[in-house]
Amino acid sequence: MTTSLMINGEERSLTCDPRTPLVDVLRNELRLTGTRNVCREGYCGACSVHVDGKPMSSCLLPVGTLEGRDIVTIEGISQGDKLDVIQQAFIDLDVIQCGMCFPGMVMTLRPFLRDNPSPSRDAVKFALVGNVCRCTGYERIIDAVMSVVDATEVTE
Repeated sequence: MTTSLMINGEERSLTCDPRTPLVDVLRNELRLTGTRNVCREGYCGACSVHVDGKPMSSCLLPVGTLEGRDIVTIEGISQGDKLDVIQQAFIDLDVIQCGMCFPGMVMTLRPFLRDNPSPSRDAVKFALVGNVCRCTGYERIIDAVMSVVDATEVTE
């Protein structure tokens, strides 16, 4: 089956089994390896992408259900060589350890901050419920998010 998807602003035509999880197509066919394939059950958040502006677990999305949808991956959120403000805050505050959760957290936080420009620490914690990090206690992650809260506007 041939499926047309808009991925990171570029129309892509794919020929594959319509049941193939989006994460597999992104990583194996399109070589967009920033989207992580960790649990394959929608539990960890590492495979999060934006579908029509909303974060979704790409391991649970059969590519055949996404015809004509707008998909953005971690590779699609920076402006050329300039990282997204959340990515930069994670780097500046030395949040990243192993890096497996990093893309999924960024993809979850972007629409959250767009819709909640002045969240509390507790609201940020709640927003991250679907993202698992096995390396940190989350406090530096939340510190990084709070550092961008009033500093910039997050848009999609």
